[in-house]
This record gives sequence, structure tokens and C-alpha cells, in this order.
Amino acid sequence: MILSVAAGGAAGYGLAAFADLSGAETGEFLFMMAGLIISIYIGSFLQTVIHEGGHLIFGLLSGYRFCSFRVGSFMWIQKGGKIVFRRFSLAGTGGQCLMGPPDLTDGKVPYILYNLGGVLMNLISAAIFFGIALLFRENFAVLVFFAAAAAMGLLLALMNGIPLKLAMVNNDGQNIIDIGKSSREMYSFWLQMKIAELQAEGERLKDMPQEWFEVPNDEEMKGSMTSVRAVSASNRLMEEHRFQENARLIDHILSIDSAIPGIYRGLLICDRIYCELTGEKSPEILAKWTEKDQQKVMKQMKNYLSVIRTQYAYALLAENDCEKAGKLKKLFEKNLRTYPYEADGQIEKELVETAEEIWNAGRKEISDGQDN
Repeated sequence: MILSVAAGGAAGYGLAAFADLSGAETGEFLFMMAGLIISIYIGSFLQTVIHEGGHLIFGLLSGYRFCSFRVGSFMWIQKGGKIVFRRFSLAGTGGQCLMGPPDLTDGKVPYILYNLGGVLMNLISAAIFFGIALLFRENFAVLVFFAAAAAMGLLLALMNGIPLKLAMVNNDGQNIIDIGKSSREMYSFWLQMKIAELQAEGERLKDMPQEWFEVPNDEEMKGSMTSVRAVSASNRLMEEHRFQENARLIDHILSIDSAIPGIYRGLLICDRIYCELTGEKSPEILAKWTEKDQQKVMKQMKNYLSVIRTQYAYALLAENDCEKAGKLKKLFEKNLRTYPYEADGQIEKELVETAEEIWNAGRKEISDGQDN
């Protein structure tokens, strides 16, 4: 936030100074301001593409394999040897480049260049764009565009390179530090990437090796990479419809001091609500769904299948609102058609159907009771 405010203030001051020196009238100044805002927007998008391209380039140089490339909600994913286009977004990220990791060698995997690649490309492009801006300093439009692109590259490099534990996800700099802390953290990083690669290829969690989903102990979950292994274990239980077992696991995960990023916490609560809806429907647990922080996360991830699935189950099993549930099911089906991970999509569809089965069973029980 500080960096963004500083960059905006510097841009505004620079433009005002330029207008003052050039003797620009009010109309001309407003026109220049509009040009600056548009340049910043385009420069930000361009630098996001460059950032993710940096992960891709340095990942390939480090032996990683291409899985998917996303900027905003525009995503290209490899399926069956072909690269196909999908729409998908993830809260807390402007883009993402997922790659299959090389095999572990003596418990190690190359990780620095892959994670640092985006920052390096932002810095390199910022220097190039700044040089172009200087070459065309007599042309206001060209100067402003390339200066804005250079500034956004520097800003993005600092925001991703300076280690930060953010509300939703940790940045690249923090990931590099965390992975290098121990062999356990490095293995956990490799495991995350490997699972993501197999999921992109359409493999289900339950078909992957069981040992990958062993829950770390409480002390181990203080490491950010290792803590996510507990989330993977929970996801596998969800996939296997072991709802009560998963409910106990999620309760434990959320009760301890762990390094699980905010985005995973929000999704764990989402799954916990679903598990409760399939069982006792405790008002205390279901109340977590309406908490301000949880609703904020759900709003940010409103097109995420697991979120819509739980919204649907909540409308059906907690609110008994068939009309609302019907609208949510249509939204779910719409997003399912463009969802990039086919196996995950099928799993979420099964969970929607399970909620329907529970609701129908409840209606039949009420009907039978009335008949008796």
C-alpha cells in the first residue's frame, strides 16, 4: 500500500510539474492526466504479463514443465498435449504461472530462479522502458506510456521481491525464504507443484500416493509450505466424501498457530460449512458463514466452484430456499463449463449432487411423516 501510494503521488507530482513547465491549460492538463491513468493501467497489465512470463522462462531454464499461464482471469492450460484457453481467477493474485517440477535430487529441487523469475523480468523490462522513455522525451504520449510501464515494472518487482506475508497469499520473495528454511519446506514446495501438475492433467487426489497427504504435526505446520500439505489432506477427504473426518481435521487446523495463507483458511471454512450441512447443522458452526471476514473472502472468490457449491448447499439445506438454490446451481453450471481443472470440476459437481440427495431425503422423510 505504501509503495502504491508513493508511486501514485510521484506520478501526480511529476505530471503537475510537467504541466506547469509547459504552460498547459486546465483542459490540456486533464487530457494529460487521463493519458497518465490509461498508461498506468496498460503498463500494469503489461508488467503482469512480463512477470508471469519471467516465471515461465526461468522455470523452463530450471527444468520445470509448463502447466498453465494466467493473467487476471485469462488462462491458458495444457491438456492432452494441447494448450487451451479457459477463464479462471484466484483472489490475491494478478496472475499465475504453474509448472511441473523436476524430480528431486538428494531431496532438493531448483527453486530460486523459478520464484525470482518474475521479479527479474520486471526489473529488466523497467530498465528498457525507462531508456525508451528518455529517447522519446520530446514526445509526451510516448514518454508517459513508457515511463508508466517502467514505474509499474519497478513497483511490481518491489512488491514481489521484498519478502511479504500478505493477507491472502505470500509473495515470491517470502516463498524463496520459506522454501530455503529446511529440507521439509523444500519437499513441501515440490509436493505442491507436483500435485498441481497432476491435477492439471486431470488426475484426482485420491489416485495420488497416500503418503503425499499425511497431515503434518502442529509444529511442522508453522512452516508456510508444509502447512499447505494439511490443506491438501483436507481436500482429499472432501473428495472422498469423508465429511465428518474432514470437519474434525479442519477444526484442528484452524485452532492451532499455523502459517496457512488467508486464501486457504477461507476455503477451509467454506468446506467446513459444507461438512456441517451434511451432518448436524450446528448453528454455531453455520454462523461462521455469515461472518464479515468470511463473506469478504467469498466475495473475492465468488466464481470459485467450491464457494458456489457451498453457497448452493447452504441455500438448500440451511435456508430451505429452493429459488435461491436454483439460481446458484445455474451459476455453478456456467462456471463449470469454463473451469480449467476437469477432475476438480467433476468432484465439485458430485458435491452439489450430494447436497441435493440430502435435501431430497429430508423432504421424503417429512412427507412420509405427514402420511403416517
